[in-house]
Amino acid sequence: MPKKAVEQGSLWVKTRTKAGVHFVGGVAGLALQVLPTGGRTWVLRVMVGGRRREIGLGGYPDVTLAGARDKAREARDKIVRGIDPVAERRAARSSLDSKNAATKTFEQCADAYMAAKAPGWKNAKHGAQWAATLKAYAYPVMGKLPVQDVVLAHVMSVLEPIWTTKPETASRVRNRIELVIDWAAARGYRDKDNPARWRGHLDKLLAAPTKIARVQHFAALPIDDMHSFMERLRQVQGMGALALEFAILTAARSGEARGATWAEIDREGKVWTIPAVRMKGGREHRVPLSDAALVVLDKALAMPRPEEGDLVFPAARGGPLSDMTLTAVLRRMKLEATVHGFRSCFRDWAAERTSFPPEAAELALAHAVGNKVEAAYRRGDLFERRRVMMNAWAEFIDHEPAQADVLPLHGATHAVA
Repeated sequence: MPKKAVEQGSLWVKTRTKAGVHFVGGVAGLALQVLPTGGRTWVLRVMVGGRRREIGLGGYPDVTLAGARDKAREARDKIVRGIDPVAERRAARSSLDSKNAATKTFEQCADAYMAAKAPGWKNAKHGAQWAATLKAYAYPVMGKLPVQDVVLAHVMSVLEPIWTTKPETASRVRNRIELVIDWAAARGYRDKDNPARWRGHLDKLLAAPTKIARVQHFAALPIDDMHSFMERLRQVQGMGALALEFAILTAARSGEARGATWAEIDREGKVWTIPAVRMKGGREHRVPLSDAALVVLDKALAMPRPEEGDLVFPAARGGPLSDMTLTAVLRRMKLEATVHGFRSCFRDWAAERTSFPPEAAELALAHAVGNKVEAAYRRGDLFERRRVMMNAWAEFIDHEPAQADVLPLHGATHAVA
């Protein structure tokens, strides 16, 4: 038991400036500790389970003398009841730390989810779209909420204002909220049902996106205008015009054509192989090259180009052409069609003016098709049919079309299986 000190008053405490421990009386073991730095703090020296303990009670003057004595008495009462105040405080702090670690906001979970998934995404643009949509629509409603506390009302507050006006965006936002909450549950930050789940839940409250979404078609030329357009296009000078012509002849997307490299071109085999990393579907795509497409490549090779780089259609200062470069070609030609619209034109031509199998046209556009056709594609037979089709497409473009003509497959070897 510490020696009982003379009970001191507040003025005495205020004047203690010498470094050391100054017992203040009133409660056995209570002292004001003056640190070498000048700071002052309250300590209680006691015996707990046969061991000497020094319990901190807070700093002075934030904790007054009276407050320190109250804390000291409370600590001694616990010791009498068999409770170790130090161990109790340590356990409480550990519990609080654990609770704080497990309490993540929706925004924190979304950021962690995106960081975890980013290496598997096709490009940085996808991640940027994720972040932008959540920031614009979800975060204002639930971003700062603990993910454990997100309920149906929050999800509906995000979705209802945009569900019918921006159905495609709303559907993506819903899916992203669902994925983030599922991730949080897997990490132990949430133990409730997912309020953003569609099947068997939100589908009972909201109209199906496919029922309200309006399909936006890309402006395309009428099929019979292709010949005259291509004649005009071939009079336009510049790398952008060549890249556009190449995209049309190969039915490729703008980005696929603009990013084409010479390493992807097999001139002898007349094949352009686009690696999976550059494809929208994430799968390698082989494109048969018609003679007309090879002529475009020859013209591109003869054009002035930067000394470095392997791009087929480089920008004047290096790097790929921008999408706006190809669009600008169309604008200068006073054409309202879009670059992507020429893919629609190709598909319409294949369906309305030829007897090529629909799956061949879909594969030419790098669209997903049934498993059996995909297997045939990998064996190469549909690739050869597509070669005939792409040559027919180039031939159609080069000649004034006869109305309602249907181009047959040439020879029995190319008949539909």
